[in-house]
Amino acid sequence: MQKFTYIDLFAGCGGLSEGFSQSGHFEGIAHVEWELPMVDTLRNRLVEKWGYDVQTAQKTVVHFDIQKTDELLSGNWSDASKAVFGSTNHEAVQRQGLQGLAAGRTVDVVIGGPPCQAYSIAGRAQDKNSMKDDYRNYLFESFVQVVRAFQPKIFVFENVPGILSAKPGDVPVIERIYAAFKDIGYQIKTPDTLKQAQYTASDFGVPQKRNRVIIVGLRADCDLQLDQVYAAIDQQKTEMVQTVQDAIGHLPGFFPLEQPLRIKSRNISHQGKGEPIAQHQPRYHNPSDIQIFRQWVQRGMNRLPNEEKIGFYNQLKGKTSRHAKYRSLEWDQPSPTIVAHLYKDGLMFIHPDAKQARSISIREAALLQSFPVDYQFMGSAGYCYKMIGNAVPPRMAEKIAQGIVRFLDQ
Repeated sequence: MQKFTYIDLFAGCGGLSEGFSQSGHFEGIAHVEWELPMVDTLRNRLVEKWGYDVQTAQKTVVHFDIQKTDELLSGNWSDASKAVFGSTNHEAVQRQGLQGLAAGRTVDVVIGGPPCQAYSIAGRAQDKNSMKDDYRNYLFESFVQVVRAFQPKIFVFENVPGILSAKPGDVPVIERIYAAFKDIGYQIKTPDTLKQAQYTASDFGVPQKRNRVIIVGLRADCDLQLDQVYAAIDQQKTEMVQTVQDAIGHLPGFFPLEQPLRIKSRNISHQGKGEPIAQHQPRYHNPSDIQIFRQWVQRGMNRLPNEEKIGFYNQLKGKTSRHAKYRSLEWDQPSPTIVAHLYKDGLMFIHPDAKQARSISIREAALLQSFPVDYQFMGSAGYCYKMIGNAVPPRMAEKIAQGIVRFLDQ
């Protein structure tokens, strides 16, 4: 069966790519990513899962700064650019860019999601200028340039709901996005109807409550209607809710040691039972946090009023905070949104088994994002948490791919 082709921009560790590939209908021509641990992760996945040879994986996953969009498209990078950006890329990519990688093939779909920190409500709340001066507000322009260059039939642009209210330069970013795509001959939902393009990952069988805006774009010469495409995506939803228990309940547990250990310069607070699983090891936790984790779950603190949560935290930590710093997962519910902040700590992702008294492992975070259990993440533990938190859930991406494929057939 001949597969449709896609280019993945802001590819991260490969959540969108994995979902589109898992659908069985798509083949990636190129995946563009700037952060090297994510590049290494995606290249490794193409080799280990999808049968690429090492050279082809290195060529296909392009380690490059997408803001240099003209160079990315056409290649012919200067020697200085090669030294900084292209050291791990295949020579042909350096000479010919994405257009050389496509080698005259039709690109059916462009997919991707620019970094969401500048659009997220949490990010804006923490920045003194509400992220208005953040360059990431305008990375969608690079996405637009690639779409203009390859003229795909459809594109899929994913981001956080905060994109609907972000106003860099005091102009709503969704108005900028709408105008930019209209100028290159693509139709998307109008700014006042984009709220209807919000989806929750749990609706597609992902064991996580993760809300996202999915902007589908159609080339203006298509006879299709956007409502038809969104209706087809809606048909991929399921009423079978996947829970934390479904996702990680089968994994071997880790339980607090009476005395922490130090092995090869690494502090260890928990010991596992059962067969080891790759990247399923908990962080080190100090005795104070272990005590809090255990009590938090035992008392069912998640379900108590916020004032009681704050009082519990302040009493045990000797603080006067206005915010509770802890939250546990619930066995019978989908997980809250897996976030990149996990690279700093796991205090908001306490394991639901009180006896384990720990935060979730890298593998548990990945399973809650619907990554397959054999997906290997490259880099430090902190970076693995970060890339998982930034990823698109592969199962959600797969359902979106299944929704749009019929229109590519037409």
